[in-house]
Amino acid sequence: MNSPILIAMNMTATELRKPVVAVQRAVQILRYLGGSQRPVGVNEVARALDIVPSTCQHILKTLDYDGLVSEDKVAKKYQLGPTLLRFARDMVGSNDFVRNAQGVLDRIAQVHQVTTVAVWREGTDRIIVVAKANAPTNFSIHVNIGSRFPALTSAIGHCFAAAADLDPDYLREPFEELNWQNPPDFDAWLNDVAFARENGYAVDTGQHIGGVTVVAAAIHEAVSNGVSGSTRAIGGVGLSEQLKGKGLNALAQDLKSSAAALSELYSESLV
Repeated sequence: MNSPILIAMNMTATELRKPVVAVQRAVQILRYLGGSQRPVGVNEVARALDIVPSTCQHILKTLDYDGLVSEDKVAKKYQLGPTLLRFARDMVGSNDFVRNAQGVLDRIAQVHQVTTVAVWREGTDRIIVVAKANAPTNFSIHVNIGSRFPALTSAIGHCFAAAADLDPDYLREPFEELNWQNPPDFDAWLNDVAFARENGYAVDTGQHIGGVTVVAAAIHEAVSNGVSGSTRAIGGVGLSEQLKGKGLNALAQDLKSSAAALSELYSESLV
């Protein structure tokens, strides 16, 4: 069952009035295979997703035909297929948000000597890295495109929680499910969320990963009827010894202003 914070965060997405069940099931199967560490059989997938086995098999066979999954004909087990790699490459090259964000990330990485990322919420409870730029130094924090994290992780999570603007009681359950190397207590985390809401950016100084500072700013998009939401963010990642004082503040302000520019650009593209 989704927690209230994740349900509320999902309300900013386009409302789906009449989903196509077969498409939903195909997506669920792809996500399940993506989360598995090994090829899996039809019955295991069907049980996990509560799909009739014969229906599950038909969907898997169709996905296999189009290269989205790959079947081991001997073991009769499935895993993700190579066509998804081409889709990922095409998405990076053709998506307006990724293209626009990449230029921003390249500039910020160069100016502030940090690794930069753009993330997009995947579903209701995960974010995925869709673009990155490496710090132009001999030593930098490495992040892979396609990496997935809980939606409330680190400074990016502060931004998404701030955008949701829910009662603190609703935030406790998803907060307690997060993994931190140096976990804050709940009240301290709420203070970080409030800071992000008030200042337009968030900072995690070594809580998610010890010795690593993450600075982030949310990208807000108009959804409908004057309502805005946030499903994307940009961030800078560097060593905590490097990111402090004036350097930290300069990065934060740059991310904030850049996120605001992307927000305006993205909102205009929906008009």
